[in-house]
Amino acid sequence: MPEAYRALEASFARISHLRGALSVLQWDHQVMMPPGGNGVRAEQMATLRETVHGLLTSPETGELLDRAEQPSGELDPWQAANLCEMRRSHLHATAVPADLVTALVRATTTAEMTWREARKRSDFAMLRPGLEEVVRLTREEASAKAEAFGSSPHDALLDGYEPGTTTADIDALFEPLAAFLPEVLERVLERQTEPLPLDGHFPAAGQKLLGERLMSALGFDFERGRLDESLHPFCGGVPDDIRMTTRYDEDDAFSGLLAIVHETGHALYNAGLPRDWRHQPVGKPRSFGVHESQSLMVEMQVCRSREFLQYLAPSLSETFGVDGAAFSADNLYRQAIRVERSLIRVDADEVTYPLHIVLRYRLEKALLTGDLTVGDLPGAWNEGMRELLGVEPPDERRGVLQDIHWPSGAIGYFPCYTLGAIMAAQLRAAMLEAEPELPSQIAKGDFSRLLAWLRANVHEQGSRYDVRELLTRATGRPLELQPFLAHLEARYLA
Repeated sequence: MPEAYRALEASFARISHLRGALSVLQWDHQVMMPPGGNGVRAEQMATLRETVHGLLTSPETGELLDRAEQPSGELDPWQAANLCEMRRSHLHATAVPADLVTALVRATTTAEMTWREARKRSDFAMLRPGLEEVVRLTREEASAKAEAFGSSPHDALLDGYEPGTTTADIDALFEPLAAFLPEVLERVLERQTEPLPLDGHFPAAGQKLLGERLMSALGFDFERGRLDESLHPFCGGVPDDIRMTTRYDEDDAFSGLLAIVHETGHALYNAGLPRDWRHQPVGKPRSFGVHESQSLMVEMQVCRSREFLQYLAPSLSETFGVDGAAFSADNLYRQAIRVERSLIRVDADEVTYPLHIVLRYRLEKALLTGDLTVGDLPGAWNEGMRELLGVEPPDERRGVLQDIHWPSGAIGYFPCYTLGAIMAAQLRAAMLEAEPELPSQIAKGDFSRLLAWLRANVHEQGSRYDVRELLTRATGRPLELQPFLAHLEARYLA
Protein backbone atom coordinates (compact mmCIF):
# COMPACT_ATOMS: atom_id res chain seq x y z
CA MET A 1 0.00 0.00 0.00
CA PRO A 2 1.47 3.42 -0.95
CA GLU A 3 2.66 5.46 2.03
CA ALA A 4 0.60 8.48 0.93
CA TYR A 5 -2.59 6.42 0.84
CA ARG A 6 -1.86 4.97 4.27
CA ALA A 7 -1.41 8.49 5.68
CA LEU A 8 -4.73 9.53 4.12
CA GLU A 9 -6.52 6.62 5.76
CA ALA A 10 -5.21 7.75 9.16
CA SER A 11 -6.32 11.34 8.54
CA PHE A 12 -9.79 10.37 7.30
CA ALA A 13 -10.28 8.05 10.28
CA ARG A 14 -9.69 11.07 12.52
CA ILE A 15 -12.21 13.06 10.47
CA SER A 16 -14.73 10.23 10.88
CA HIS A 17 -14.34 10.28 14.67
CA LEU A 18 -14.77 14.05 14.81
CA ARG A 19 -17.90 13.86 12.65
CA GLY A 20 -19.23 11.08 14.87
CA ALA A 21 -18.79 13.28 17.94
CA LEU A 22 -20.53 16.09 16.09
CA SER A 23 -23.46 13.80 15.24
CA VAL A 24 -23.95 12.86 18.89
CA LEU A 25 -23.77 16.54 19.88
CA GLN A 26 -26.44 17.29 17.27
CA TRP A 27 -28.64 14.52 18.71
CA ASP A 28 -28.24 15.99 22.19
CA HIS A 29 -29.00 19.46 20.83
CA GLN A 30 -32.36 18.26 19.51
CA VAL A 31 -33.29 15.81 22.28
CA MET A 32 -31.71 16.54 25.67
CA MET A 33 -29.98 19.91 25.77
CA PRO A 34 -31.59 22.65 27.88
CA PRO A 35 -32.38 25.80 25.86
CA GLY A 36 -29.78 27.80 27.75
CA GLY A 37 -27.04 25.66 26.29
CA ASN A 38 -27.70 26.77 22.73
CA GLY A 39 -24.97 29.42 22.60
CA VAL A 40 -22.15 27.22 23.82
CA ARG A 41 -23.38 24.27 21.75
CA ALA A 42 -23.23 26.40 18.61
CA GLU A 43 -19.60 27.21 19.41
CA GLN A 44 -18.76 23.57 20.15
CA MET A 45 -20.26 22.39 16.88
CA ALA A 46 -18.63 25.21 14.94
CA THR A 47 -15.23 24.31 16.41
CA LEU A 48 -15.62 20.66 15.42
CA ARG A 49 -16.66 21.59 11.89
CA GLU A 50 -13.77 24.03 11.62
CA THR A 51 -11.40 21.24 12.67
CA VAL A 52 -12.84 18.81 10.11
CA HIS A 53 -12.75 21.49 7.42
CA GLY A 54 -9.14 22.27 8.30
CA LEU A 55 -8.09 18.63 8.00
CA LEU A 56 -9.88 18.24 4.65
CA THR A 57 -8.49 21.42 3.15
CA SER A 58 -4.94 21.34 4.50
CA PRO A 59 -2.13 21.54 1.92
CA GLU A 60 -0.85 18.22 3.29
CA THR A 61 -4.14 16.49 2.39
CA GLY A 62 -4.00 17.84 -1.14
CA GLU A 63 -0.38 16.75 -1.54
CA LEU A 64 -1.12 13.27 -0.20
CA LEU A 65 -4.05 12.92 -2.60
CA ASP A 66 -1.89 13.94 -5.54
CA ARG A 67 0.78 11.38 -4.57
CA ALA A 68 -1.70 8.58 -3.82
CA GLU A 69 -3.42 9.07 -7.18
CA GLN A 70 -0.21 8.42 -9.12
CA PRO A 71 -0.54 5.14 -11.06
CA SER A 72 0.90 2.35 -8.97
CA GLY A 73 -1.45 -0.62 -9.22
CA GLU A 74 -1.06 -1.26 -5.52
CA LEU A 75 -4.59 -0.40 -4.40
CA ASP A 76 -7.34 -3.01 -4.33
CA PRO A 77 -10.86 -2.10 -5.58
CA TRP A 78 -12.08 -0.98 -2.13
CA GLN A 79 -9.00 1.18 -1.59
CA ALA A 80 -9.30 2.68 -5.06
CA ALA A 81 -12.95 3.54 -4.43
CA ASN A 82 -11.97 4.98 -1.05
CA LEU A 83 -9.38 7.22 -2.67
CA CYS A 84 -12.03 8.52 -5.11
CA GLU A 85 -14.33 9.36 -2.20
CA MET A 86 -11.46 11.09 -0.38
CA ARG A 87 -10.87 13.30 -3.41
CA ARG A 88 -14.56 14.09 -3.65
CA SER A 89 -14.68 15.15 0.02
CA HIS A 90 -11.58 17.28 -0.49
CA LEU A 91 -13.09 19.03 -3.51
CA HIS A 92 -16.30 19.88 -1.65
CA ALA A 93 -14.38 21.19 1.35
CA THR A 94 -11.81 23.28 -0.52
CA ALA A 95 -14.56 24.97 -2.51
CA VAL A 96 -15.94 26.67 0.63
CA PRO A 97 -13.92 29.14 2.76
CA ALA A 98 -13.47 28.16 6.40
CA ASP A 99 -15.11 31.34 7.69
CA LEU A 100 -18.23 30.57 5.65
CA VAL A 101 -18.37 27.04 7.10
CA THR A 102 -18.23 28.49 10.62
CA ALA A 103 -20.81 31.16 9.85
CA LEU A 104 -23.21 28.53 8.48
CA VAL A 105 -22.90 26.34 11.57
CA ARG A 106 -23.64 29.26 13.87
CA ALA A 107 -26.52 30.54 11.75
CA THR A 108 -28.19 27.14 11.36
CA THR A 109 -27.77 26.18 15.03
CA THR A 110 -29.46 29.44 16.05
CA ALA A 111 -32.17 29.16 13.38
CA GLU A 112 -33.00 25.59 14.39
CA MET A 113 -33.68 26.65 17.97
CA THR A 114 -35.74 29.64 16.79
CA TRP A 115 -37.72 27.33 14.49
CA ARG A 116 -38.82 25.20 17.44
CA GLU A 117 -40.40 28.17 19.17
CA ALA A 118 -41.73 29.71 15.94
CA ARG A 119 -43.39 26.42 15.00
CA LYS A 120 -44.95 26.16 18.44
CA ARG A 121 -46.35 29.68 18.11
CA SER A 122 -47.18 29.33 14.40
CA ASP A 123 -45.22 32.53 13.83
CA PHE A 124 -43.11 32.63 10.67
CA ALA A 125 -42.13 36.26 11.32
CA MET A 126 -40.20 35.02 14.35
CA LEU A 127 -38.07 32.72 12.16
CA ARG A 128 -37.73 35.01 9.17
CA PRO A 129 -34.51 36.92 10.14
CA GLY A 130 -32.67 33.72 11.06
CA LEU A 131 -33.85 31.93 7.93
CA GLU A 132 -32.85 34.89 5.75
CA GLU A 133 -29.33 34.61 7.15
CA VAL A 134 -29.22 30.86 6.50
CA VAL A 135 -30.44 31.35 2.92
CA ARG A 136 -27.94 34.16 2.33
CA LEU A 137 -25.03 32.04 3.53
CA THR A 138 -26.25 29.00 1.61
CA ARG A 139 -26.32 31.05 -1.58
CA GLU A 140 -22.69 31.96 -0.90
CA GLU A 141 -21.84 28.30 -0.35
CA ALA A 142 -23.65 27.26 -3.54
CA SER A 143 -21.91 29.95 -5.59
CA ALA A 144 -18.48 28.96 -4.26
CA LYS A 145 -19.07 25.28 -5.05
CA ALA A 146 -20.59 26.06 -8.45
CA GLU A 147 -17.48 28.02 -9.41
CA ALA A 148 -15.21 25.18 -8.25
CA PHE A 149 -17.21 22.42 -9.97
CA GLY A 150 -18.24 24.31 -13.09
CA SER A 151 -21.91 23.64 -12.40
CA SER A 152 -25.07 25.53 -11.45
CA PRO A 153 -25.41 26.54 -7.77
CA HIS A 154 -28.30 24.13 -7.22
CA ASP A 155 -26.40 21.25 -8.84
CA ALA A 156 -23.45 22.01 -6.58
CA LEU A 157 -25.60 21.73 -3.45
CA LEU A 158 -27.43 18.67 -4.76
CA ASP A 159 -24.14 16.88 -5.34
CA GLY A 160 -23.43 17.11 -1.62
CA TYR A 161 -26.50 14.98 -0.92
CA GLU A 162 -26.88 12.91 -4.09
CA PRO A 163 -23.50 12.60 -5.85
CA GLY A 164 -23.66 12.62 -9.61
CA THR A 165 -27.31 13.69 -9.75
CA THR A 166 -28.20 16.98 -11.43
CA THR A 167 -31.19 19.29 -11.40
CA ALA A 168 -31.99 18.04 -14.91
CA ASP A 169 -32.12 14.46 -13.59
CA ILE A 170 -34.54 15.50 -10.84
CA ASP A 171 -36.71 17.48 -13.26
CA ALA A 172 -36.90 14.45 -15.57
CA LEU A 173 -38.42 12.44 -12.70
CA PHE A 174 -40.45 15.11 -10.93
CA GLU A 175 -42.20 16.65 -13.92
CA PRO A 176 -43.89 13.35 -14.90
CA LEU A 177 -44.74 12.73 -11.24
CA ALA A 178 -46.31 16.15 -10.80
CA ALA A 179 -48.40 15.53 -13.92
CA PHE A 180 -49.29 11.91 -13.09
CA LEU A 181 -50.06 11.95 -9.36
CA PRO A 182 -52.95 14.45 -9.15
CA GLU A 183 -54.98 12.31 -11.57
CA VAL A 184 -54.06 9.14 -9.67
CA LEU A 185 -55.01 10.85 -6.42
CA GLU A 186 -58.49 11.57 -7.78
CA ARG A 187 -58.95 7.96 -8.87
CA VAL A 188 -57.77 6.58 -5.53
CA LEU A 189 -60.01 8.92 -3.54
CA GLU A 190 -63.01 7.87 -5.63
CA ARG A 191 -62.57 4.15 -5.13
CA GLN A 192 -60.88 3.60 -1.76
CA THR A 193 -62.93 2.02 1.03
CA GLU A 194 -62.97 4.19 4.11
CA PRO A 195 -61.48 2.26 7.06
CA LEU A 196 -63.19 1.98 10.41
CA PRO A 197 -61.73 4.56 12.80
CA LEU A 198 -59.10 3.36 15.27
CA ASP A 199 -60.75 4.88 18.31
CA GLY A 200 -59.07 4.61 21.66
CA HIS A 201 -56.32 5.90 23.89
CA PHE A 202 -52.81 4.79 22.96
CA PRO A 203 -50.40 5.78 25.75
CA ALA A 204 -46.94 6.85 24.67
CA ALA A 205 -45.37 4.25 26.97
CA GLY A 206 -47.25 1.48 25.15
CA GLN A 207 -46.32 2.88 21.77
CA LYS A 208 -42.66 2.96 22.77
CA LEU A 209 -42.79 -0.60 24.09
CA LEU A 210 -44.41 -1.90 20.91
CA GLY A 211 -42.08 0.20 18.78
CA GLU A 212 -39.02 -1.28 20.48
CA ARG A 213 -40.37 -4.79 19.90
CA LEU A 214 -40.78 -4.02 16.22
CA MET A 215 -37.28 -2.55 16.06
CA SER A 216 -35.82 -5.73 17.57
CA ALA A 217 -37.82 -7.94 15.19
CA LEU A 218 -36.55 -5.94 12.22
CA GLY A 219 -32.96 -6.41 13.38
CA PHE A 220 -32.10 -3.31 15.46
CA ASP A 221 -29.45 -3.95 18.14
CA PHE A 222 -30.22 -2.08 21.38
CA GLU A 223 -26.67 -2.76 22.56
CA ARG A 224 -25.62 -0.28 19.87
CA GLY A 225 -28.52 2.15 19.76
CA ARG A 226 -31.43 3.75 21.58
CA LEU A 227 -34.85 5.30 20.98
CA ASP A 228 -35.85 8.73 22.31
CA GLU A 229 -38.35 11.50 21.58
CA SER A 230 -37.88 14.71 19.62
CA LEU A 231 -40.03 17.31 17.91
CA HIS A 232 -38.98 15.93 14.51
CA PRO A 233 -38.16 12.18 14.18
CA PHE A 234 -34.64 11.43 12.98
CA CYS A 235 -31.80 8.92 13.09
CA GLY A 236 -28.31 10.09 14.06
CA GLY A 237 -25.22 8.98 15.90
CA VAL A 238 -22.71 6.50 14.47
CA PRO A 239 -23.03 2.83 13.42
CA ASP A 240 -22.13 1.49 16.87
CA ASP A 241 -24.01 4.22 18.76
CA ILE A 242 -27.20 4.89 16.81
CA ARG A 243 -29.52 7.61 18.14
CA MET A 244 -33.11 7.27 16.91
CA THR A 245 -36.04 9.48 17.83
CA THR A 246 -39.78 9.56 17.24
CA ARG A 247 -42.79 11.49 18.49
CA TYR A 248 -46.08 10.16 19.85
CA ASP A 249 -49.73 11.12 19.56
CA GLU A 250 -51.79 9.29 22.17
CA ASP A 251 -54.92 9.63 20.03
CA ASP A 252 -53.24 7.96 17.04
CA ALA A 253 -52.21 4.31 17.11
CA PHE A 254 -50.09 4.56 13.98
CA SER A 255 -48.12 7.81 13.63
CA GLY A 256 -45.51 7.12 16.30
CA LEU A 257 -45.05 3.49 15.23
CA LEU A 258 -44.66 4.38 11.57
CA ALA A 259 -42.08 7.01 12.45
CA ILE A 260 -40.24 4.36 14.47
CA VAL A 261 -40.12 1.82 11.65
CA HIS A 262 -39.12 4.55 9.18
CA GLU A 263 -36.16 5.58 11.32
CA THR A 264 -35.34 1.91 11.93
CA GLY A 265 -34.78 1.57 8.18
CA HIS A 266 -32.18 4.34 8.42
CA ALA A 267 -30.65 2.72 11.49
CA LEU A 268 -30.34 -0.71 9.88
CA TYR A 269 -28.51 0.85 6.92
CA ASN A 270 -26.06 2.61 9.24
CA ALA A 271 -25.51 -0.54 11.30
CA GLY A 272 -24.94 -2.65 8.18
CA LEU A 273 -22.24 -0.51 6.59
CA PRO A 274 -19.01 -2.40 5.84
CA ARG A 275 -17.30 -2.83 9.22
CA ASP A 276 -13.76 -2.90 7.82
CA TRP A 277 -14.31 0.49 6.19
CA ARG A 278 -16.50 2.13 8.84
CA HIS A 279 -14.19 5.09 9.43
CA GLN A 280 -13.30 5.69 5.80
CA PRO A 281 -15.29 7.59 3.14
CA VAL A 282 -15.96 4.39 1.16
CA GLY A 283 -17.63 2.91 4.25
CA LYS A 284 -20.21 5.68 4.51
CA PRO A 285 -23.78 5.60 3.09
CA ARG A 286 -23.78 6.05 -0.69
CA SER A 287 -26.20 8.99 -0.77
CA PHE A 288 -29.12 10.53 1.05
CA GLY A 289 -31.48 9.12 -1.58
CA VAL A 290 -30.15 5.60 -1.01
CA HIS A 291 -30.48 6.20 2.74
CA GLU A 292 -34.09 7.24 2.28
CA SER A 293 -34.73 4.18 0.14
CA GLN A 294 -33.87 2.04 3.15
CA SER A 295 -36.23 3.84 5.52
CA LEU A 296 -39.03 3.75 2.94
CA MET A 297 -38.33 0.11 2.17
CA VAL A 298 -39.10 -0.66 5.81
CA GLU A 299 -41.91 1.83 6.44
CA MET A 300 -43.75 1.94 3.11
CA GLN A 301 -42.88 -1.18 1.19
CA VAL A 302 -42.84 -3.61 4.15
CA CYS A 303 -44.66 -2.18 7.18
CA ARG A 304 -47.68 -0.94 5.23
CA SER A 305 -48.08 -4.27 3.47
CA ARG A 306 -50.99 -6.58 4.16
CA GLU A 307 -48.59 -9.29 5.37
CA PHE A 308 -46.92 -7.07 7.95
CA LEU A 309 -50.25 -5.91 9.33
CA GLN A 310 -51.32 -9.54 9.77
CA TYR A 311 -48.25 -9.86 11.99
CA LEU A 312 -48.83 -6.55 13.81
CA ALA A 313 -52.56 -6.83 14.56
CA PRO A 314 -52.34 -9.22 17.57
CA SER A 315 -49.53 -7.19 19.18
CA LEU A 316 -51.45 -3.94 18.71
CA SER A 317 -54.54 -5.44 20.38
CA GLU A 318 -52.51 -6.91 23.23
CA THR A 319 -50.52 -3.74 23.91
CA PHE A 320 -53.46 -1.34 24.02
CA GLY A 321 -56.31 -3.68 25.03
CA VAL A 322 -58.28 -3.03 21.86
CA ASP A 323 -60.16 -5.46 19.65
CA GLY A 324 -63.05 -5.70 17.21
CA ALA A 325 -63.30 -5.18 13.48
CA ALA A 326 -61.48 -1.85 13.60
CA PHE A 327 -58.31 -3.57 14.76
CA SER A 328 -58.45 -6.51 12.37
CA ALA A 329 -55.56 -6.93 9.93
CA ASP A 330 -57.83 -6.03 6.99
CA ASN A 331 -58.94 -2.76 8.55
CA LEU A 332 -55.42 -1.91 9.69
CA TYR A 333 -54.32 -2.38 6.09
CA ARG A 334 -57.05 -0.06 4.83
CA GLN A 335 -55.94 2.45 7.46
CA ALA A 336 -52.27 2.10 6.54
CA ILE A 337 -52.88 2.76 2.83
CA ARG A 338 -55.57 5.40 3.31
CA VAL A 339 -54.99 8.32 0.97
CA GLU A 340 -56.00 11.90 1.69
CA ARG A 341 -55.11 15.45 0.79
CA SER A 342 -52.79 15.99 3.74
CA LEU A 343 -51.17 19.11 5.12
CA ILE A 344 -48.20 17.49 6.88
CA ARG A 345 -45.42 15.89 4.85
CA VAL A 346 -44.24 13.40 7.48
CA ASP A 347 -47.78 12.03 7.85
CA ALA A 348 -48.50 11.88 4.13
CA ASP A 349 -49.35 8.70 2.23
CA GLU A 350 -47.38 7.28 -0.70
CA VAL A 351 -49.57 8.91 -3.33
CA THR A 352 -49.45 12.48 -2.00
CA TYR A 353 -45.98 12.47 -0.43
CA PRO A 354 -44.09 13.11 -3.69
CA LEU A 355 -46.26 16.18 -4.28
CA HIS A 356 -45.12 17.60 -0.94
CA ILE A 357 -41.54 17.10 -2.12
CA VAL A 358 -42.18 18.66 -5.54
CA LEU A 359 -43.46 21.77 -3.77
CA ARG A 360 -40.41 22.09 -1.53
CA TYR A 361 -38.09 21.39 -4.44
CA ARG A 362 -39.61 24.19 -6.48
CA LEU A 363 -39.51 26.62 -3.57
CA GLU A 364 -35.93 25.95 -2.54
CA LYS A 365 -34.73 26.32 -6.13
CA ALA A 366 -36.47 29.70 -6.27
CA LEU A 367 -34.99 30.71 -2.91
CA LEU A 368 -31.52 29.83 -4.13
CA THR A 369 -31.79 31.87 -7.34
CA GLY A 370 -33.41 34.82 -5.57
CA ASP A 371 -36.63 34.48 -7.57
CA LEU A 372 -38.38 33.98 -4.23
CA THR A 373 -37.63 35.92 -1.05
CA VAL A 374 -37.86 34.42 2.41
CA GLY A 375 -40.57 36.93 3.24
CA ASP A 376 -42.72 35.67 0.37
CA LEU A 377 -42.24 32.02 1.31
CA PRO A 378 -45.50 31.53 3.31
CA GLY A 379 -47.67 32.81 0.47
CA ALA A 380 -45.81 30.77 -2.15
CA TRP A 381 -46.13 27.70 0.07
CA ASN A 382 -49.89 28.07 0.39
CA GLU A 383 -50.30 28.67 -3.32
CA GLY A 384 -48.29 25.55 -4.12
CA MET A 385 -50.35 23.44 -1.72
CA ARG A 386 -53.53 24.57 -3.46
CA GLU A 387 -52.10 23.79 -6.88
CA LEU A 388 -50.59 20.38 -6.13
CA LEU A 389 -52.76 18.98 -3.36
CA GLY A 390 -55.96 21.03 -3.40
CA VAL A 391 -55.62 22.11 0.25
CA GLU A 392 -54.42 25.23 2.04
CA PRO A 393 -52.79 25.28 5.50
CA PRO A 394 -54.94 27.05 8.10
CA ASP A 395 -51.86 28.33 9.91
CA GLU A 396 -48.08 28.52 9.50
CA ARG A 397 -47.37 25.67 11.92
CA ARG A 398 -49.08 23.26 9.52
CA GLY A 399 -47.65 25.07 6.52
CA VAL A 400 -44.29 26.66 5.95
CA LEU A 401 -43.04 25.98 9.50
CA GLN A 402 -43.60 22.23 9.56
CA ASP A 403 -40.08 21.15 8.48
CA ILE A 404 -36.72 21.76 10.14
CA HIS A 405 -34.68 21.34 6.95
CA TRP A 406 -34.31 24.91 5.71
CA PRO A 407 -33.49 26.42 9.15
CA SER A 408 -30.87 23.68 9.50
CA GLY A 409 -29.35 24.65 6.14
CA ALA A 410 -30.43 21.51 4.23
CA ILE A 411 -31.29 23.30 1.01
CA GLY A 412 -31.08 20.91 -1.94
CA TYR A 413 -31.88 17.92 0.26
CA PHE A 414 -35.64 17.48 -0.23
CA PRO A 415 -35.50 15.65 -3.60
CA CYS A 416 -33.71 12.77 -1.85
CA TYR A 417 -36.96 11.74 -0.16
CA THR A 418 -38.75 10.99 -3.40
CA LEU A 419 -35.62 9.61 -5.04
CA GLY A 420 -35.59 7.19 -2.10
CA ALA A 421 -39.21 6.20 -2.70
CA ILE A 422 -38.47 5.47 -6.36
CA MET A 423 -35.36 3.46 -5.44
CA ALA A 424 -37.24 1.51 -2.75
CA ALA A 425 -39.89 0.35 -5.22
CA GLN A 426 -37.23 -0.75 -7.68
CA LEU A 427 -35.24 -2.57 -4.98
CA ARG A 428 -38.35 -4.31 -3.64
CA ALA A 429 -39.31 -5.60 -7.09
CA ALA A 430 -35.83 -7.10 -7.49
CA MET A 431 -35.88 -8.50 -3.96
CA LEU A 432 -39.23 -10.25 -4.49
CA GLU A 433 -37.94 -11.77 -7.68
CA ALA A 434 -34.96 -13.17 -5.76
CA GLU A 435 -36.94 -14.02 -2.60
CA PRO A 436 -40.52 -14.95 -3.63
CA GLU A 437 -41.30 -16.36 -0.16
CA LEU A 438 -40.59 -13.04 1.53
CA PRO A 439 -44.24 -11.92 1.98
CA SER A 440 -45.17 -15.13 3.82
CA GLN A 441 -42.10 -14.75 6.05
CA ILE A 442 -43.06 -11.17 6.89
CA ALA A 443 -46.57 -12.31 7.86
CA LYS A 444 -44.90 -14.54 10.47
CA GLY A 445 -42.68 -11.75 11.79
CA ASP A 446 -39.53 -13.16 10.19
CA PHE A 447 -37.50 -10.34 8.67
CA SER A 448 -34.18 -12.17 8.49
CA ARG A 449 -34.12 -12.71 4.72
CA LEU A 450 -35.33 -9.18 4.07
CA LEU A 451 -32.42 -7.81 6.09
CA ALA A 452 -29.95 -10.26 4.56
CA TRP A 453 -30.88 -9.16 1.01
CA LEU A 454 -30.58 -5.48 1.90
CA ARG A 455 -27.30 -6.09 3.70
CA ALA A 456 -25.75 -7.88 0.72
CA ASN A 457 -27.07 -5.57 -2.01
CA VAL A 458 -27.05 -2.15 -0.36
CA HIS A 459 -25.74 -1.81 3.20
CA GLU A 460 -22.45 -3.71 2.91
CA GLN A 461 -21.56 -1.94 -0.34
CA GLY A 462 -21.14 1.43 1.42
CA SER A 463 -19.93 3.98 -1.13
CA ARG A 464 -17.94 1.51 -3.21
CA TYR A 465 -20.13 2.16 -6.26
CA ASP A 466 -21.94 5.23 -7.54
CA VAL A 467 -25.73 5.19 -7.31
CA ARG A 468 -26.22 4.09 -10.89
CA GLU A 469 -23.93 1.07 -10.53
CA LEU A 470 -25.25 0.18 -7.08
CA LEU A 471 -28.82 0.00 -8.41
CA THR A 472 -27.79 -1.78 -11.58
CA ARG A 473 -25.95 -4.44 -9.59
CA ALA A 474 -28.91 -4.88 -7.21
CA THR A 475 -31.79 -4.67 -9.70
CA GLY A 476 -30.31 -5.12 -13.18
CA ARG A 477 -30.97 -1.53 -14.28
CA PRO A 478 -30.31 2.09 -13.28
CA LEU A 479 -32.92 4.21 -11.55
CA GLU A 480 -36.31 4.14 -13.31
CA LEU A 481 -39.64 5.74 -12.44
CA GLN A 482 -41.79 2.88 -13.73
CA PRO A 483 -41.41 0.44 -10.78
CA PHE A 484 -42.66 3.16 -8.41
CA LEU A 485 -45.66 3.96 -10.61
CA ALA A 486 -46.40 0.24 -10.95
CA HIS A 487 -46.24 -0.13 -7.16
CA LEU A 488 -48.78 2.67 -6.68
CA GLU A 489 -51.11 1.18 -9.27
CA ALA A 490 -50.89 -2.29 -7.71
CA ARG A 491 -51.40 -1.17 -4.13
CA TYR A 492 -54.00 1.56 -4.58
CA LEU A 493 -55.84 0.90 -7.84
CA ALA A 494 -55.77 -2.87 -8.44
